[in-house]
Amino acid sequence: MLLERVYDNDLSQAGYLIGCQATGEAVVVDARRDIDDYLDLAREHGMRIVAVTETHIHADYLSGTRELAAATGATVYVSGEGGRDWQYGFEARRLLDGDAITVGNVTVRARHTPGHTPEHLSFLVTDGAFSQEPGYMLSGDFVFAGDLGRPDLLDEAAGGIDTRFEGARLLFTSLREVFLTLPDHVQVLPGHGAGSACGKALGALPATTVGYERINAWWGSYLREDDRDGFIEELLDGQPDAHSYFARMKRQNKEGPRVLGPLTPPPELGTEAIRRSLAEDEIVLVDTRSHTEVHRGTMAGALNIPGPAKAATFGAWVYDPETETRPLVLLTSDADDARKVRDHLLRVGIDQVAGHTTTMEGLPTFVPERVTPAELAETEVALVLDVRNRTEHAEGHIPGSRQLSVGRALWNLDALPSEGAIVSYCQAGARSSVAAGALRRAGYHVVELDGGYADWAAREQDRAGSEAISG
Repeated sequence: MLLERVYDNDLSQAGYLIGCQATGEAVVVDARRDIDDYLDLAREHGMRIVAVTETHIHADYLSGTRELAAATGATVYVSGEGGRDWQYGFEARRLLDGDAITVGNVTVRARHTPGHTPEHLSFLVTDGAFSQEPGYMLSGDFVFAGDLGRPDLLDEAAGGIDTRFEGARLLFTSLREVFLTLPDHVQVLPGHGAGSACGKALGALPATTVGYERINAWWGSYLREDDRDGFIEELLDGQPDAHSYFARMKRQNKEGPRVLGPLTPPPELGTEAIRRSLAEDEIVLVDTRSHTEVHRGTMAGALNIPGPAKAATFGAWVYDPETETRPLVLLTSDADDARKVRDHLLRVGIDQVAGHTTTMEGLPTFVPERVTPAELAETEVALVLDVRNRTEHAEGHIPGSRQLSVGRALWNLDALPSEGAIVSYCQAGARSSVAAGALRRAGYHVVELDGGYADWAAREQDRAGSEAISG
């Protein structure tokens, strides 16, 4: 048996290719939308992808299940569990608890493990050439290394009302009746790693085991003591902000993402063509450089979506393809980076990339306005805006600041003052630059706090120390 993990560091997301080396057949689980990595892996190992499936209706990225099936002719399988409200809206074979996909000697058996979502499946993988019992569990967003999939996303991102409590109860049951019935040696391969917003304390390990989680995970003692109420209380406490784009991902993944087909690299556009399009308000410029470079000067009206490494994450926070029809033109270092940024954006359903440029020469530019921590107290502002996560804000923030994470800001403009300066800050500057670019495009006067909360806190600590010595 072949089992390969395909990991996306941008969205902290894992997909898997599982193949039988005897027959050369493979199944892919939880594919992302830019599918070349899966095709390359299959080609490298002499495999043919014959089946594609996913653990649940994802909220944090756009599924590549249909894209990969269209490219390979593979059969699509999706969950048929969860009730009428959680059925997929596109043609596919439905998997119920206990159903299996077989590729050669390998069996991939679905287990219904609701909680994170009502339809969620985990997959038990058996290498029939080696054993008659499952040795691996692809746990999706059910069990992570050291954590569990959050049950509140349907409330936070999909318009649910208090569904978190039923989700938490279902997670408790899924752990007790499915996960903890497995032998301790079964390897657990989760759908996300550290950095994902699908849980509050995900570990960075690529895999764990049933036994390790049984003994060491925070939830283990609650299951041992059958303390469901204590489990629910701790599970729901301190979950991070759910990004607003999650609601769009849920809808699109349920209905079925648009199939793109073969892609060509984004063309390089000439400065004059870009200037004409800007004059006609036909495009949105995107500066993909770091915030430190952007602070030295950027294109007037541009979004800051640093890339390629985190372009999907940042892009989904500040560009909503359901409300913005103008395509993107990317400022990148070269054509290869333009292609990579485009591919990352596809993972969150941002398909409108018209082309790229490698220079700002001849385009209107400006230098973003900033204020230092020392100047902040003397600056007249309408609002100090903390664009970090609410858990970061709770651990320490600038007095009087309002928390609205960058991933929610554009969807909550009514929470911002329509007049006066807004001083934005994050921990060090990157997220604040992303938020500031988007809010400026929306018509707000935004000044960025230079060095972010880290510099502000260091200055306050130094000042407190100086006062203590002098006192």
